[in-house]
Amino acid sequence: MSTSTEKKPWHGVLVATALPFNDDYSVDYDGFAEHVAWLAENGCDGVAPNGSLGEYQNLSEEERATVVKVAVEAAPKGFVVMPGVGAYGGLQTQYWAEQAAEAGAQALMLLPPNSYRANAQEVIEHYRLAASAGLPIVAYNNPIDTKVDLTPSLIAELHNEGYIVGVKEFSGDVRRAYEIKELAPTMDLLIGTDDTIVEMGIAGAVGWVAGYPNAFPQTMCELYRLSTSGDMNDLAKAKELYRESHSLLRWDSKTEFVQAIKLSMDLAGRKGGICRPPRGPLATEIHERITADTMAAIARNYH
Repeated sequence: MSTSTEKKPWHGVLVATALPFNDDYSVDYDGFAEHVAWLAENGCDGVAPNGSLGEYQNLSEEERATVVKVAVEAAPKGFVVMPGVGAYGGLQTQYWAEQAAEAGAQALMLLPPNSYRANAQEVIEHYRLAASAGLPIVAYNNPIDTKVDLTPSLIAELHNEGYIVGVKEFSGDVRRAYEIKELAPTMDLLIGTDDTIVEMGIAGAVGWVAGYPNAFPQTMCELYRLSTSGDMNDLAKAKELYRESHSLLRWDSKTEFVQAIKLSMDLAGRKGGICRPPRGPLATEIHERITADTMAAIARNYH
């Protein structure tokens, strides 16, 4: 657990927001602002725009900057905006970190260099450049997509150097949570994969950078609370809710996660909509499976 009971900006449920597009693939900024406000109204603690779910790689510089500004403007008082500032190069990352700080963000989420297999010293320099913007950074470990693994020892070194305050752990290996806390006891763990929320909650996570609250914020926030309260009665309830929702939550860890969560949003009455290329329409079989999982959640009165 965190060594402090004080709630930090990166604590709680921070939704990795999906980004709505218009039919011509332009960004629907009004729809995005409405979505940010809706997530706040429905119990979430903040948003993490311009992450993988936000399709940041497919945005122009102007679009990417505007997304952060819109999120900050739409966020009510006390609602956190923690943008993703990942980029191919350290200087670009530093630029996006400074842009987020100027826009009024409270924290940053940062992947390691993701254009090639950077070595440990290059990763450390990458985070040092971003940290120079002055905002607390949550590292984002996604070795599946980035090909750079933030191992527990490297995460601890980044924390001990003062460059990161926490890690969004997306490797799917919950065992790492314990090694990370052994090596860096004062650093915060954040759940990175929706389908490990109970396991990471037991391991001491104090935050969740979450996908499926885009569709069902109230139910997902309740699952997070039950999974992280430390109360055994809550844990029993969490396990029941987790078991019934796991077939839906595991789409967050699959290649089609952006399309999957947007489809679930559409079915739940939110605007998910289209993705920008190269992400295309879902295969019929996958579309049907996601639809069935989502409709089962709606039938259970998820909100």
